[in-house]
Amino acid sequence: MSDWPELSAERDHETLTILHMAAQMLGKIRVANAPWTNHGWHVALQPNARGLSTLPTEASDSRTFTLTLDLCRHAIVLWVSDGSREEVPLNAGSVATLHQRLLRVLDRHDLPMTFSGTPNEVENAVPFAMDKQFRDYDRDSAERFREALAAMMPVFGHFRAGFSGKSSPVHFWWGSFDLATSRFSGRRAPPHPGGVPGLPDRITREAYSDEVASGGFWAGGAIKAEPFFYSYIYPEPEGYRSAKVAHGRFDETFGEYVLPYAEVRAAPDQEAMLGEFLQSAYEAGADLAKWDRAALERKPVAP
Repeated sequence: MSDWPELSAERDHETLTILHMAAQMLGKIRVANAPWTNHGWHVALQPNARGLSTLPTEASDSRTFTLTLDLCRHAIVLWVSDGSREEVPLNAGSVATLHQRLLRVLDRHDLPMTFSGTPNEVENAVPFAMDKQFRDYDRDSAERFREALAAMMPVFGHFRAGFSGKSSPVHFWWGSFDLATSRFSGRRAPPHPGGVPGLPDRITREAYSDEVASGGFWAGGAIKAEPFFYSYIYPEPEGYRSAKVAHGRFDETFGEYVLPYAEVRAAPDQEAMLGEFLQSAYEAGADLAKWDRAALERKPVAP
């Protein structure tokens, strides 16, 4: 029996939608109140033992605060540097109610509460304050999602450790609702065409300003789809789509190599299978794009 938890779009979709919208609220607070860092890394959520958290954010009175999507307490947890703490339960019934309660908590602590009210990277997005559809928050779904992230994080950490060039942390993108780490060749890339739903082209083009190869895990979130691992390179070199990659396949719709989470979960050695997929897909792209792999890579250091 697998020690990686089962994830199911049918079973978990409503809870993952709530978590996706909650994660967007947390990320948007960072966008509105933190100086811009290259590729937007400052707004990504940080995985931890309890779920996903923002980096510390400054308030106007020299205090700092963090917001955590705490999947053990099943709440958005506010921590402030003056020692205060408060929770917003995730079982609010609707995104609109959750949004309203979060604003009240921020206001009560005299913290920044103005941020974009419309989700990014979601087709036909409904503003948080208007999304009054009832959604059932299931603790079991949230806990299995947290356990899945915990199971895969060491594999992504080991993969990142094999690169000595510029690379991102293993962090969580709230817009698309995916865990990811990115490697860079050190060369500039042609302007990205943009066109991501609900995301200004200037943001997309800054994110892809340099040649990049990314590997990650997409949980679906507001999109009802089975979760999968992925790998892609930008710009895409000729021959990439027919390259030999361990496990998975190239998906024409997403424009990347994908490996279903369910296949990894069912494997005798989940860590080995995922690691082979990430490494082989990266190598295929880096070789075709003629990256200087000898200068950019290293053997991961123990443990």
